[in-house]
Amino acid sequence: MESAFEVIAEPNRRAILSLLVYSERSVGEIERKLGMPQPAVSKHLRVLREAGFVESTVDGQRRLYRLKPEPFRQVDAWLAPFRRFWSAHVDALERHLDRMDQTTAEKAMRRKR
Repeated sequence: MESAFEVIAEPNRRAILSLLVYSERSVGEIERKLGMPQPAVSKHLRVLREAGFVESTVDGQRRLYRLKPEPFRQVDAWLAPFRRFWSAHVDALERHLDRMDQTTAEKAMRRKR
């Protein structure tokens, strides 16, 4: 079994997950939206299902796929320390940009005088 990161590293699987964020979809809908052949979509959905990222239900003759939250929680938990790291840097950048805006405004006011 692949790790969660190996599963989501594949671009077509990420594209499928991105589609499923908005609503559950059939294989045919995924196929049309992504322009992928049905066998490829089915293969990627099988990998996503086996890894626990998606689940399916039967609606008449269609099989509808939707996201399962648990693997995303695990990925989110793993990313948490990195998010804190980047958050501090983004906050510092925001303060720097605010100071630059203030300096630019002060220079503009002096020019007007």
